[in-house]
Amino acid sequence: MQDSQRFALVAGETSGDLLAGLLLGGMRERWPSQRSYGIGGPRMAEQGFEAWWPSERLAVRGYIEVLRHYRSIVAIRHQLRERLLGPERPDLFIGVDAPDFNLDLEADLKAQGIRTVHFVCPSVWAWRPERVEKIRRSADHVLCIFPFEPALLAQHGIASTYVGHPLAEVIPLQPDKAAARAALGLSAEGNVVALLPGSRSSELQYLGQRFFDAAVRILAARPATRFVVPAVPALQERMAALAQASGLGASVQVLAGQSHTALAACDVTLIASGTATLEAALFKRPMVIAYNMNALSWQIMRRQQMQPWVGLPNILCHDFVVPELLQGAATPKALAQAVLDWLDAPERITVLQQRFETLHHTLRRDTAQLATDAIEKMLVC
Repeated sequence: MQDSQRFALVAGETSGDLLAGLLLGGMRERWPSQRSYGIGGPRMAEQGFEAWWPSERLAVRGYIEVLRHYRSIVAIRHQLRERLLGPERPDLFIGVDAPDFNLDLEADLKAQGIRTVHFVCPSVWAWRPERVEKIRRSADHVLCIFPFEPALLAQHGIASTYVGHPLAEVIPLQPDKAAARAALGLSAEGNVVALLPGSRSSELQYLGQRFFDAAVRILAARPATRFVVPAVPALQERMAALAQASGLGASVQVLAGQSHTALAACDVTLIASGTATLEAALFKRPMVIAYNMNALSWQIMRRQQMQPWVGLPNILCHDFVVPELLQGAATPKALAQAVLDWLDAPERITVLQQRFETLHHTLRRDTAQLATDAIEKMLVC
């Protein structure tokens, strides 16, 4: 097969950029002369990806928030569609997560004879099960990151492959806490709490102040505690301003990215619900999951929820293995107390780490190899 393939990809927000970057690494090994382009972020750019728009343009969550950005997002999708159906027509389109944007685009491209792959099965097992019909219309093949998904999709006549979760291969089974702390200039002793209020502007708006207020309470209870706050480039200035205004002083560091180093270094993380919670689980770190959003968006999402859990570690373990404090429950006082409860319960942490290690083994596969094998079959069929 010729290796000068043309791949179009769309990855929305930081987590999609990370997953797509890992996928592109495997694709470059398989097809060294391949060209990839579309919507992406810095991790994808490191693999030679041509970003026509940055991934953060799609980083919007919640019904009301999406409505505010609807016209600009639709305009981007229209312009992208026209380019992909014109002179930049790819051999294959890969939509990485971002189902509300990608599935409609995939349906249009598929109707015009372009093969389509969707990477990361939309969580139809958790909420919005009606999307399974849209997946069938839109994607020729789905790359699944959780082992139970292919059987579910097969019931609806959707071809798919379990490829494991890329992060499970990248994150070590036994993270080196001492090395991570040294890299961040932190003492090997004492408590470190990682604050991850999210990589979207709306998440920082709704959770940022709550997280820093909780940190102030934690510091009052444990004065030697240090806080690390990884921030994506687009939000680093706002995050730094919140940290400076918090009164935490030298007890807090705002990092330029380095979320994995922060998770490896910490004892506990206070974290926004999303992909980052799975990363924290793979680092075997106890966590407190929080989320807060527009009240109307929350009510709509709650009515469509199919499981009692919101956080990925709880969903995958089918149990509330870590606390979830959502909407009105996510008060600074409650968040701080939940973090302190972890710091006071080493035996509970040991049990949690054992469960997370089992989960890590389940998700750990050669994702790049399995994904590129599936993609190659799509190109020759």
